[in-house]
Amino acid sequence: MGAQAWSYIVPYQTDVKKALQTLRQRELQAGRYYPIVESLEFPVTENTPSFQPLHTSIEAALESVGESGTGSILDIFDISDETGSSLASPLLPEESLEYLGTVYPTRQIFEDEVGIGNLLSLIGRGEAIYCFLYENEEPQEILFIGYSFD
Repeated sequence: MGAQAWSYIVPYQTDVKKALQTLRQRELQAGRYYPIVESLEFPVTENTPSFQPLHTSIEAALESVGESGTGSILDIFDISDETGSSLASPLLPEESLEYLGTVYPTRQIFEDEVGIGNLLSLIGRGEAIYCFLYENEEPQEILFIGYSFD
């Protein structure tokens, strides 16, 4: 099948780990993961159509798909300063400037798909990065973007 990219936008909060875990639970309950859906639209938000989940826990969903993963944020367990399998690491300011042309990226950059294409080159299979999306240089949202394992 090959790795597929995915992205999510959630409201900003200072605790990114909490935002990630809340997002993972939301996506489990919304049934937006493989094998229910083959691929996700860009970006997934709370308004993206949902489906009947097949599992009652993230662990059960992960166990059912094995090493191939769910092709969703469910595959990302934690936040880390280092890149790695099943981890989301922050987009560094210098990377933001180089790949997005600004240290204050806006949602518009991603809606135009300029930012998504540029950021995907930084991400390996089963990994994710996150960054804040700004309005008037104030954080408004958190973007999580990553690749499936397979």
